[in-house]
Amino acid sequence: MIKKQLLTTIFLLLSILNSQAQISFTESAASLGVVANYGTIPGGFGGGISFCDFDGDGWDDLTISTATSIPLRFYKNNSGTFSEVTLGGITVPSRETRQIIWVDYDNDGDKDLFISTKDDSNKLYQNNGSFSFTDVTVSAGFDIAVRFTYGCSWGDYNNDGFLDVFLTFRDPDETNPNKLYKNNGDGTFSDVSISAGISNGSFLSFCAAFFDYDNDGWQDIYIANDKTDKKNIMYHNNGNGTFTDTSISTNTDLGIDAMSTTICDYDNDGFLDIYVTNTFMGNKFLKNNGDGTFSDIAESNGTLMETFAWGSVFLDADNDMDTDLYVSGMLTSSNPLPSAFYENDGNGMFAIPTSAGFQNDDAVSFSNAIGDIDNDGYPDITVLNFSPRNNFLFKNNSSANNYLKVKLEGTTSNKDGIGSWIQAYVNGVPQNRYTLAGEGYAAQNSNYEFFGLGSETIVEMLKVTWLSGTVDIFHNVAVNQSLTIIEGSSLGVNEFNIANLIDVYPNPSNNGLFMLNTSQLDRSKEYEILVFDPLGKLLLERKVNFVDDLVNLEGYSKGIYFMQINSKEKSATKKLILN
Repeated sequence: MIKKQLLTTIFLLLSILNSQAQISFTESAASLGVVANYGTIPGGFGGGISFCDFDGDGWDDLTISTATSIPLRFYKNNSGTFSEVTLGGITVPSRETRQIIWVDYDNDGDKDLFISTKDDSNKLYQNNGSFSFTDVTVSAGFDIAVRFTYGCSWGDYNNDGFLDVFLTFRDPDETNPNKLYKNNGDGTFSDVSISAGISNGSFLSFCAAFFDYDNDGWQDIYIANDKTDKKNIMYHNNGNGTFTDTSISTNTDLGIDAMSTTICDYDNDGFLDIYVTNTFMGNKFLKNNGDGTFSDIAESNGTLMETFAWGSVFLDADNDMDTDLYVSGMLTSSNPLPSAFYENDGNGMFAIPTSAGFQNDDAVSFSNAIGDIDNDGYPDITVLNFSPRNNFLFKNNSSANNYLKVKLEGTTSNKDGIGSWIQAYVNGVPQNRYTLAGEGYAAQNSNYEFFGLGSETIVEMLKVTWLSGTVDIFHNVAVNQSLTIIEGSSLGVNEFNIANLIDVYPNPSNNGLFMLNTSQLDRSKEYEILVFDPLGKLLLERKVNFVDDLVNLEGYSKGIYFMQINSKEKSATKKLILN
């Protein structure tokens, strides 16, 4: 315990020292080839922006939503500068577009495109693999009626390895309920909203996010609803294809003008936190207490803002090993602070630095996202603005600290690796990242997760916990590189085979007792069992006895655990879920 406290103290001291590195951004949209001024979008709610690598060349591209009857704008990243490109088969939308998500819904290795549209039908375009696309909206099973769609967040709610989508509607007539579409794994989707327990009421919903707030291995859904009488909704995933509204019990039933749902484990405690933007009454910073509840700490940690805010994004701007925050807003006569960059002091307190390059950040701004313009390992920020202002592209000029970038490719899990935890350990202390597709306000961040490492020159352990339960672990990882990790790549060829020889039941378990069927294992060999919590703490270690084998987790908290079975030659990991 003393050693752990000492390591934690060292980590915090290093963070504080590294935080002295100067943060510096330069607005560079026009100079880098991005000229995006496509007309004011009616209604005042702005549009969406994506900073995702849509062509798979390793460079983060830009996709920008547009106003009525104006083509979507696609900007290809050419090793640090951008040029506008046309993608074959994608038609001009007849109405203004909102959230734009690049997602591999069919697990074929290339990015498909989903577009939400305010007062026209949504669109799903399948990537043909040759930089051309086919409109498969109808054949895929999506409703093409006008629904006033704003958000389209993707996740795998039933853990079947295929990404599902949750659509949010801000319908002024309040007649359209939000919808959950299940990916059937054959190129089609089914509306399972009613059977899954999604309310058939209308809530003026802007955006939503799939994430696992209680670490039980199943992705939950949080929804940002506009207007004080339409409280935000937290849907807890029951692990059986259904959801339960836990908004009140989790303290997340905010009655505000909520715009966005930005997810991050900002304090690296292993539980995901939420930042929700609002109007003049102030934003909400929902800290996850780790017991199924959240507490609003926006006022105490300096991120209340009290303006008219829209998009927000967490990032480690100077790679000093703590998480900063950028928030977009609207400049009006009564808004002294239209947008804001908040620097983390290393102890979880935030303040606006006097000079970080955002002095002219005074447009009417909506969606924002992070990516890496020049692959230097420092996150850059793009912002969608109202006409007549061009969109912002804030290039990060920092260079003092080291980094690691990690992208995932699922095999058993969904191809994009959405819903996975990535942990980079330095001095025994982890930095935690969680992968999402559709977050903030109508935004999509880079598929790479960024880890700022300060002056550290090695990552002692890099751990990926996939949504499938597979765990990949790498030791002594070099810094200042971009990695693509394929699910199971740290495991030997026989490790998946041994996993198939062991049955665990019941799983999930309601009482903490898990029976193991090990009858197919080779009894001439010795096997050991190790059980870990989500942060890698060893809870149990013993031999396999082959007869009425039992793993007893009675007394432990509800959530997800990992059981590793080892022999001298083989190893396997199974996910245990305690309800």
